[in-house]
Amino acid sequence: MADFIGAVDQGTTSTRFMIFDHDGREVARHQLEHEQILPRAGWVEHNPIEIWERTETVIGTALTTAGLGTADLVGIGITNQRETAIVWDRHTGRPYANAIVWQDTRTDKIAAALQADGRGEVIRRKAGLPPATYFSAGKVQWMLENVEGLRAAAERGDALFGTPDTWVIWNLTGGPDGGVHATDVTNASRTMLMNLETLDWDEELLGFFGIPRAMLPTISASSHPAAYGQTPAIKGRSAVRITGVLGDQQAATVGQVCFEPGEAKNTYGTGNFLILNTGTEIVRSTNGLLTTVAYQLGDQAPVYALEGSIAVTGSAVQWLRDQLGIIGDAREVETLAASVPDNGGVAFVPAFSGLFAPYWRSDARGAIVGLSRFNTKAHIARATLEAICYQSKDVVDAMAADSGVPLTMLKVDGGVTANALCMQLQADILGVPVSKPVVPETTALGAAYAAGLAVGFWESTDELRANWAQDHAWEPTWSDEDRERGYAVWRKAVERTLDWVTL
Repeated sequence: MADFIGAVDQGTTSTRFMIFDHDGREVARHQLEHEQILPRAGWVEHNPIEIWERTETVIGTALTTAGLGTADLVGIGITNQRETAIVWDRHTGRPYANAIVWQDTRTDKIAAALQADGRGEVIRRKAGLPPATYFSAGKVQWMLENVEGLRAAAERGDALFGTPDTWVIWNLTGGPDGGVHATDVTNASRTMLMNLETLDWDEELLGFFGIPRAMLPTISASSHPAAYGQTPAIKGRSAVRITGVLGDQQAATVGQVCFEPGEAKNTYGTGNFLILNTGTEIVRSTNGLLTTVAYQLGDQAPVYALEGSIAVTGSAVQWLRDQLGIIGDAREVETLAASVPDNGGVAFVPAFSGLFAPYWRSDARGAIVGLSRFNTKAHIARATLEAICYQSKDVVDAMAADSGVPLTMLKVDGGVTANALCMQLQADILGVPVSKPVVPETTALGAAYAAGLAVGFWESTDELRANWAQDHAWEPTWSDEDRERGYAVWRKAVERTLDWVTL
């Protein structure tokens, strides 16, 4: 048997390929950023061709760096930014338009109409999601209504839709020459089109958005030895099977080995995403959380989860760098924030794409409040890190209310966990320990785990648990009074962001 497993991690800001050994240790990686296209306020796009080219490059470079070939890989897993919508021509592989990214808010009127006429309740019941700009279906509807010729192509069966996992799979497996048009249950559960009980596309939901079923990929388990084809499109290399597919936050859940009901993780990336495993039971949230599929391994029953999705956390640091220019590198934010003892009275709510969980307010927009002449860019930097942590507290509190189980420790992963000050603030704001694993990039690791389980590289989830180890833990240092006072200011700041946009 081959000794390694690979994982494509197609994220919001970059694409990377990582190679792992049987102990879950990283052997090699290569990563490339792609352009963030911002045509107008509220619009966020990606170039699908650029994403595919980056995917080819990172796979080849990582293998070369490690001195390996695809023959050394037992399989490939794929994980991806969820909800981002891509529509392309099945005959040419040409996208009809740029991808509409999950952060994009151009579909706010579509979401508002769904909520106003009662269809939103049907979507909540069947798909576990509120009608919001976040999810894929409204983006596809917008393209069908606004991209010239697309509606006719879709009706003819010439137009294909997919989230980025589907786009990567289709291209890796041959594209116009026999590419596999498929997705897994976790990505499908983020579209507003899949019925959580049947794990299939729902005709009533398709009708709400006017989306022809022929556009949609086949839905399969997250870990499957044959559903996703193999990779003749990796030029000059032997074929390798794609055997695992998971949306990025579900992949991190698997990477953090949250396999038992009640186990939770928080991933800090472009946004923050906290997932609580609820087992094989579908738990309906009454506190602004999403009901979603956590994973499905082969023929086993699907495992469900409650999720709190936050749109802007790590990307707020990117905004300080790229739009404001107050830091030159994302890593500088920790040093700058640590140069002051507190936020100096400043609160920053980065509601650039509205507010996601638990508020679901697409009318909100970002605000920096509490400014005085005393404040400096260091206070804004510290308020940015606190915003990451306070948004997570909003979700943790909602999750405790839904599940009835208070949080006692938070498992964390993702790029922002390299910021020790941010993780200390998270422990202080939550009042519980925060634990980071030895492999912090658990998104790619989870995709590798799903792929490996499908082909017997790992025999069971017990083997995966044995791989998990803690790298560092942060204990809370704030008093209860400090915690309550800081959170009260945060909630007041959130109120200032609401009703900014008229829908």
